Amino acid sequence: MSKLSKIYQTPLALLTDLYQLTMAQGYWKSGRSEQEAVFHLFFRKNPFQGGFTIAAGLEYVLDYLNQFQFTDSDIDYLAGLEGNDGAALFSGEFLRYLSQLELRCDLDAVPEGTVVFPHEPLVRVKGPILQCQLLETALLNLVNYQSLIATKSARICAAAGSDPVLEFGL
Repeated sequence: MSKLSKIYQTPLALLTDLYQLTMAQGYWKSGRSEQEAVFHLFFRKNPFQGGFTIAAGLEYVLDYLNQFQFTDSDIDYLAGLEGNDGAALFSGEFLRYLSQLELRCDLDAVPEGTVVFPHEPLVRVKGPILQCQLLETALLNLVNYQSLIATKSARICAAAGSDPVLEFGL
């Protein structure tokens, strides 16, 4: 069992924004869903006004990608969403497309624990634009939180010097 499965009910294809799903449908409707794209995951400022960030979360990202799929309950949920006009937000054809979607993306990432700086890519995803779009929110959440905790831990250990450090939180 993956670490991600111990925390969340997986798969997590709906760990995304509605915006990402509507953009995906737009790509699909316009015939651009297979257009190759490259997305870079980066941050703009170091946390805690510090001078560095520790890259973390790659194991969770790999778990997420390896398990990625839209379940029947995901599709049923999306089928029930309506726009402001009361019409279905997603077409049946698009939902069938999602139900059969298999990821075909390549991933490059800095190694776990690497010191990184603002505007430096931590993760690079290359693949069909629709698929990259659907992955964006989840990857940001998985990497950002893990990197935040790793960075705070590194800063505490650096401040403690040779003194032992204990963690009683998460």
